[in-house]
Amino acid sequence: MNSQVNSSTPSTTPIEIAPIIEFFKSLQDKICSALTDADGSGEFIEDNWKRAEGGGGRTRVMTNGTIIEQGGVNFSVVSGDKLPPSATAHRPELAGRTWQACGVSLVIHPKNPHIPTSHANVRFFIAEKEGEAPVWWFGGGFDLTPFYPNDDDIKHWHQTAFDLCQPFGENVYNDHKKWCDEYFYLKHRDETRGVGGLFFDDLNQWDFDTCFDYVKAVGQGFIDAYVPIMQRGKDIEYGEAERQFQLYRRGRYVEFNLVFDRGTLFGLQSGGRTESILMSMPPLARWEYNFQADEGSAEAKLANYLSPKDWLDVLK
Repeated sequence: MNSQVNSSTPSTTPIEIAPIIEFFKSLQDKICSALTDADGSGEFIEDNWKRAEGGGGRTRVMTNGTIIEQGGVNFSVVSGDKLPPSATAHRPELAGRTWQACGVSLVIHPKNPHIPTSHANVRFFIAEKEGEAPVWWFGGGFDLTPFYPNDDDIKHWHQTAFDLCQPFGENVYNDHKKWCDEYFYLKHRDETRGVGGLFFDDLNQWDFDTCFDYVKAVGQGFIDAYVPIMQRGKDIEYGEAERQFQLYRRGRYVEFNLVFDRGTLFGLQSGGRTESILMSMPPLARWEYNFQADEGSAEAKLANYLSPKDWLDVLK
């Protein structure tokens, strides 16, 4: 199966969006349940909201759990009569079309610096115009941002990603891992945001059902990949120095989300709900001028992990 994306010739088959919306809602439920069970004491508080321009969603946030310092799992379905110029400038075929977007996005910021921050997202977009075929695609993925990297965690993360990709083509993992490495890259820091995972956008080169099945696999894959990592790191002891390094590195996460992340920019430019869009921010972060980790320290070790690698080969 060819894993090259061709977003210029989507299927002309009419798209029923209701089953996609229902899947995303059920996925939010499933992820929240798995994370609640893994945390042991924290609970997600739900905030239902509506968007004046069309649509709405339900944002769920956990704060001060046993493991999760702050985590958000957001479901949304939004629509509009026209897209912002930032979207149509790169996709002129979308001009003059009504649009609808739905999906689930999440970010988990654990307390313990030995548990990585994690992000996942699955989404669907469709733009329609009377008398013309709809333009649609799926997108999504998941990535891992460790502070004190654990090789077993990274291998498990990427093995889970590799395994879920296999039914969809032998090149899918390599293509979407490479896309993840390139997307979650801080140009001004010359480093990746973490150790990567999967990322894809404009996915419509397969038939609709296959694309949808892949998105379902990625959604389940996040649970399978992250919960064991949470459990493995929760009892590792840490001190104030490790906590301060975690907060310093969280600053990089903020930098990426506000400067580069297309989902954040699209949400803000299209009139999305600010609180839900910015739920990905950590509850605490800090910046330090010209920080230099001590040579040979555990903090210095992180730099070795912030460039693209074939982790399944490196960590055999």
